[in-house]
Amino acid sequence: MEGVLRMTQTSPDVSTSAGIIRLSNAFCDAKALLTAVELDLFTTLHNKGASTEEEIRKELGLHGRGLSDWLNLLTALGLLERAEGGYRNAKGADTYLVRGERTWVGGFLERSNRNLYPAWGRLGEALRTGEQQSGSHFDVVVQNPHILKQFVHMMDALTHVVGPELVGKFDWSNSKSVLDVGGARGNLCSIIVKNQPHLEGHVFDLPPMKPLFDEHVESYGLTGKVHFHGGSFFTDPLPVKADVVTMGHVLHDWDRQQRGELVAKAFDAVNPGGALIVYDRMLDDEPNHVENLVISLDMLLVTDGGSEYPTSELLEHAQKAGFASTEVKPLSDYDTVVICRKAA
Repeated sequence: MEGVLRMTQTSPDVSTSAGIIRLSNAFCDAKALLTAVELDLFTTLHNKGASTEEEIRKELGLHGRGLSDWLNLLTALGLLERAEGGYRNAKGADTYLVRGERTWVGGFLERSNRNLYPAWGRLGEALRTGEQQSGSHFDVVVQNPHILKQFVHMMDALTHVVGPELVGKFDWSNSKSVLDVGGARGNLCSIIVKNQPHLEGHVFDLPPMKPLFDEHVESYGLTGKVHFHGGSFFTDPLPVKADVVTMGHVLHDWDRQQRGELVAKAFDAVNPGGALIVYDRMLDDEPNHVENLVISLDMLLVTDGGSEYPTSELLEHAQKAGFASTEVKPLSDYDTVVICRKAA
């Protein structure tokens, strides 16, 4: 996509046999990290000078066999550091992988470990049949409080990254209200309203999300300032009209026709002179960004028809819905944000 810069990614040199073999084992690096989050290693090491291998073994209740190799691999990957005869969190792990911290992104990793890791083992079946492989439809997810909590932590992990940057990508000064469609427990909306306190916030998501929303919004001190509306955006009208409607990491859950329907429904909910803001891991018309292609295959594996999509597709939906103009900007390392403005 012209004008949108992407993070440069490095990968093994696949012109060599060693590089091909290394790439084939890249899942091992990922599983070492996912297991560290599963066992709460980084949370255990937080606020400690350093812990010895034996202290870690006892703290985590591990056998001991393979422990030094695992810790050394995490160190080689830059997630741990050696210090004082033991191990401590490296800066990134201590910032983003400590449970309970506002910057925690481990919810995404927990979802990857529980859902995506086994689903990717069935990629061949997904490509043969076109069917999702996670065995975890969202209507099942919302009925299981434990899995639902993992899901909202995953969504929080993403919005913690893009939310603060999104605030700076749009001029909110002439807006009075924002509606986040598919906004989970309100993390993105809370980030926006916290930074733009003149706004009234609204979140629309499935009804089982409300208890989690109430608790989370209260933690931001925004009770009464950000409001929850329960429903389904395919069967119910959007609950309020707003100056700004946001859809983040929502459209990629659905197929092309459904994406168009949601953009049209959002157009109706945007006040004259307002805007629809959409962000996703959008693809170029000639896609070559590894991370976004991986996420698109995630959608194959965990949804019935979803995928990432080229920006040109969203621009078509916006024009068809009636938006007067569009603006495309990069967001974070991998996302693209499209601002669709409605005529006054």
